[in-house]
Amino acid sequence: MTSSTESRPTPAQRLTRGLAHTAAGPVDITRGALGLSANAVAATASSVRQRYRSGQLRKELAAAQEALTRELSTAGEVLAELPETFREARANRRNSKRPWIIAGAVAGTLVLGGAAFAFVRRTKQPEPSSALPPSVQIDPRP
Repeated sequence: MTSSTESRPTPAQRLTRGLAHTAAGPVDITRGALGLSANAVAATASSVRQRYRSGQLRKELAAAQEALTRELSTAGEVLAELPETFREARANRRNSKRPWIIAGAVAGTLVLGGAAFAFVRRTKQPEPSSALPPSVQIDPRP
């Protein structure tokens, strides 16, 4: 019986086994050489990709740092001008009752309009002069 937990041989193991055995040698040598080449190409591509990403990351980090510096300086300027802005806003503010008068007029108009709508609606409905016929059949069916 063979164990089912055996793993596949690596390309390097195939190459050494192929060189050691003459019958299956050419096939194993070819598979081992191709596997080693594929692994080398994949490792090189991964390394190139990693170098590219680290270069891009450095550029993005520098750009983010510059943007943060600009934002902080702008925020400092705004905070420095804030007391003056508050003083100007207080000086320009009028103490008038005009907004309250407008709000009261709007509320009164809405109340009067609602009352008029309810009155008109009630007067347009005719009074029932006779009893309505029953909605359910009274005579029992056999």
